[in-house]
Amino acid sequence: MTTTLQSSASRDTQARDAELLGQLRAAIGTAHVLTDPNDLADRLIEDRGLFKGNALAILRPADTAQVAECVRLCFAAGVPIVPQGGNTGLVGGGVPEGGVILITQRLNKIREVDAVNATMTVEAGCILASIQAAAEEVGALFPLSLASEGSCQIGGNLSTNAGGTAVLRYGNTRDLVMGIEVVLPDGRILNDLNGLRKNNTGYDLRNLFIGAEGTLGIITAAVIKLFPQPVSRATTMVACDGPDVALLLFERMRSQNADVLSTFEYIDRSALQMAIDHGPGCSDPMTQAYPAYCLIELTSTGAQDALDARMEATLEAAFEAGEVIDAVIGASEAQKDALWALRENLSDAQKPEGASIKHDVSVPVSRVADFVNVAKAACIAYMPGLRPCPFGHFGDGNLHFNLSRPIDMADADFLAEYPAFNRIVHDIVHEMGGSFSAEHGIGKVKRAELRHYKDPVALELMSQIKKAIDPAGLMNPGKVL
Repeated sequence: MTTTLQSSASRDTQARDAELLGQLRAAIGTAHVLTDPNDLADRLIEDRGLFKGNALAILRPADTAQVAECVRLCFAAGVPIVPQGGNTGLVGGGVPEGGVILITQRLNKIREVDAVNATMTVEAGCILASIQAAAEEVGALFPLSLASEGSCQIGGNLSTNAGGTAVLRYGNTRDLVMGIEVVLPDGRILNDLNGLRKNNTGYDLRNLFIGAEGTLGIITAAVIKLFPQPVSRATTMVACDGPDVALLLFERMRSQNADVLSTFEYIDRSALQMAIDHGPGCSDPMTQAYPAYCLIELTSTGAQDALDARMEATLEAAFEAGEVIDAVIGASEAQKDALWALRENLSDAQKPEGASIKHDVSVPVSRVADFVNVAKAACIAYMPGLRPCPFGHFGDGNLHFNLSRPIDMADADFLAEYPAFNRIVHDIVHEMGGSFSAEHGIGKVKRAELRHYKDPVALELMSQIKKAIDPAGLMNPGKVL
């Protein structure tokens, strides 16, 4: 009897899926409803290969109306939807657990550039680097900058509230968005595409969807802010004795150059060494090794000479104060790019060194040095031979506290320690008033951490919002909550 019931249920599901696929093909075209396992393969696995999901099909709608129709049909059939952009996420937020994958790559139009209002209206599938290039064509800057900018899409950036290397000056993605267009879980379209800098007309729905990781709806377009294009930049990499003096150097840089300070990145020697060893075209910028480094960049719409003079004056004072023990200043654009390459290759450079356990954390800027010191000591005490590789956005309190396995340890054995290291690192972060998820999101990886650390009242409100907007729980299920 049980077998008969199960077979009947299975037949019902198969019939439902077949009917839905037929409706979807009619809505967006047979060529854009993909069911071949070879077509699905790359979209079932997240960037680091830690998770593999399953899905009925991939949908490739061409515009917002087609996205809405796909969502409406799936809602009526009770079939889950997982939105995907460039699939470059690091927390499993785009890994499907059944249902369909809706990818936004065909929603790739720049709808409008308003130079006077300093805004651009872009669709969710636009590649971040393409948006940067389009801004540059009109003499403007879109400052969001990530290592994956050549493949990540703005819709994914919005859905995770991405950070990057320019947050210090320009803010997170949320700070760069003025209006959005969203397809809701039942297929209705929320049109809030405004370019207004002042707009107090009720609840801030825009920021409800930014950072929600596709669990409340699918962002299909956004109005983003543009800024004046810098015409000069001063780039330097300095060596220092560790995070404590690096924090003093940051305070000096900020106090003397706040109006032009765009980047202040901290790099532990262990992390830099991996970039030197494995990064394409990377080499040690200095003649000897030091405990830590800071990549600093000033940018301006003014003259290069004036910017260089400000950088040199600040570094001279820092040398005299003992905050800097060596420095390399990029004298040409190629040299500046070479310094940046060391930072940009850090994540990929860890891969040849074996398995790594990664933490994307933030603490108040005043505690970043304390965090690096305390967390390194605690992790090494737990596992002698461990190779901590802290680096990241020192100026906004966000560090990528990555741990590479001991040289003689098997990858699987090391990755089995993920929960233990999470508790060590995240407890320290929590004690310092920080966050265990600074810019990568929650996804699948950090759901347990959210339940462990998040205020219970906040969790209750989040659940109520999810139920109100997506009562059937069909939008990116299994993520965040």
